[in-house]
Amino acid sequence: MQFIDQAEIEVAAGKGGDGIVAFRREKYVPAGGPSGGNGGKGGSVLLRAVESLQTLLDFRYNHRFQAENGSRGGPNNRTGANGKDLVIEVPCGTVVYDAETEEILGDLVEPGQELLVAKGGKGGLGNQYFLSNRNRAPEYALPGLPGEVKQLRLELKLLAEVGIIGLPNAGKSTLISALSAARPKIADYPFTTLVPNLGVVRKPNGDGTVFADIPGLIAGASQGAGLGYDFLRHIERTRVLLHLIDATSEDAIADYKIIQQELHDYGRGLSDRPQILALNKIDAVDKESVDLEALATQLNHLSHAPVFLISAVTGTGLEPMLQEIWSVLETI
Repeated sequence: MQFIDQAEIEVAAGKGGDGIVAFRREKYVPAGGPSGGNGGKGGSVLLRAVESLQTLLDFRYNHRFQAENGSRGGPNNRTGANGKDLVIEVPCGTVVYDAETEEILGDLVEPGQELLVAKGGKGGLGNQYFLSNRNRAPEYALPGLPGEVKQLRLELKLLAEVGIIGLPNAGKSTLISALSAARPKIADYPFTTLVPNLGVVRKPNGDGTVFADIPGLIAGASQGAGLGYDFLRHIERTRVLLHLIDATSEDAIADYKIIQQELHDYGRGLSDRPQILALNKIDAVDKESVDLEALATQLNHLSHAPVFLISAVTGTGLEPMLQEIWSVLETI
């Protein structure tokens, strides 16, 4: 399945039905009078958040959505049928923008949450509406009004409690595969992960917590370098950031600072989000040349955050790290 997290669509509400001109022609009723009914209301367009969708792929090739028009009025003062509303399903976490003004129209987070994005046109008035003492036989009616037409930009921001961040090849995909049932592509070269991966990690009480592996963060990501700018938005909804650092790197401190700078430059409060640091790949470190404890202490002084020594491959240190994550989630 392709991961598509941005889309532009056009939505058009239905036109209201026309009112009609009609007169009663009934036996034994000498003065019939006007009886043209009003047109029905045009259908509106709504967006609804659903849990069954994880991507905006459905909008890759289908860009225009049209609600049903209202029916014209009928004789004998019959009102035309209203057009059916069009409900478009989107993934939970979809932010809806007016593409022309960039105004945020809504943020669909909860399953079943709906947003009216285009209102249907009102039905036209039939000639019976214009009956008066001065005009006993009006011979005119009003047409239905057009429905709203909107250009929308949809932007998906993943709903995850824990975001795993770090430079390419820090071991993010390996970690999420070790903690959950997610099976992302893993290889020994940068940018193996081209899309965010979600995995559900079970707490000791059995509840599930969603972890997101955020790809593509490199120096300059917040300005559009690499893949990072496209995916930094997915960190915005996370409650805790798990910063993974490659313990085998030539300069782990510099790696840490690169990611922190990108979070700061991107803004939106990311640099203030609670963080937990994990030095990964300790199983591959030459213990004689690298003092892991000293490195962890240095990172702790820089970040003022807990630092864990782990190996996603062997499972070393994962349990204490998870306990810290559960503890932080309970306090925020």
